[in-house]
Amino acid sequence: MCHRNAPLTPTGRLRLAVCIVEDGWPLRRAAERFQVSHTTAQRWAGRYRKSGWAGMYDRSSRPLHQRHKTPAPVEDEVVRLRQEHRIGPQRIAVRTGIAASTVHRILQAHRLPPLSCTDRATGRPVRRYERARPGELVHVDVKKLGRIPDGGGHRTLGRAAGRKNRQAAGVAYLHTALDDHSRLAYTEDLPDEKAATCAGFLERATAWFATRGIPVERVLTDNAWAYTKNTWEQTCRRLGISPRWTRPWRPQTNGKVERFHRTLLEEWAYQRPYTSDAERRAAFDDWLDWYNYHRPHTGIDGHTPASRVTNVSEQHT
Repeated sequence: MCHRNAPLTPTGRLRLAVCIVEDGWPLRRAAERFQVSHTTAQRWAGRYRKSGWAGMYDRSSRPLHQRHKTPAPVEDEVVRLRQEHRIGPQRIAVRTGIAASTVHRILQAHRLPPLSCTDRATGRPVRRYERARPGELVHVDVKKLGRIPDGGGHRTLGRAAGRKNRQAAGVAYLHTALDDHSRLAYTEDLPDEKAATCAGFLERATAWFATRGIPVERVLTDNAWAYTKNTWEQTCRRLGISPRWTRPWRPQTNGKVERFHRTLLEEWAYQRPYTSDAERRAAFDDWLDWYNYHRPHTGIDGHTPASRVTNVSEQHT
């Protein structure tokens, strides 16, 4: 069957070929008469000389040569290596002696998810979720970060010189509250992670989200000591927030704020060598503003966190 844009049917092709082959029409004259290109006219004339009437029908588009199918035992070995060792196509290719692209195709054919989408401990696909509206769930966690001594730490002075005053510098406790739906983040640098400190941070974080039109409904934390005390639960009750806790030994449940802390380290804390802790702290507010209002977030299709919040104030330009 001819496609809908074909200028000639098999009968029209035969008439064109007969004019050229049997009646002696010039190629370009016949092409102009049948309103086709001269290359098309030449193709059907050649088909007619070779196959006659049978050559006027469309041929199959199947390629003349097809790639060989990978033997089933090799495919089984690829699947076994992925499931047992959880390694990528390049390392599987070295062990099986086939191309990495072939390994990738086999993994796709067996519907095995990429390693980035699987739990490294169990190999099962990671169940991703996202709350429907801002404030429905806020993730809270603390990231410990070594403070930088005056004059710089080991990243500036080298390990030998930086080790001498490392102990005196102390540790910074970065408390973060991150909205599950929008990824909007609020972070404070506090001196410890005691129950009273965590409760005070929650009050200020709730007020910060409220000024942006986000009422906090639930808060999710790990099972750290400060989050299991009465101080935390009483603060949540007073603020009208429902507390939630992750399963023990399952930090993936609070993975959004864990991933934020990784971004924080890469793009702010370790982004360049700082000569003092004050210098690094001074750069934090600008970085957090950029994260919330300007940085495209791959977890939300390249949008900024602030763009997913309705009626958000202080939309920076």
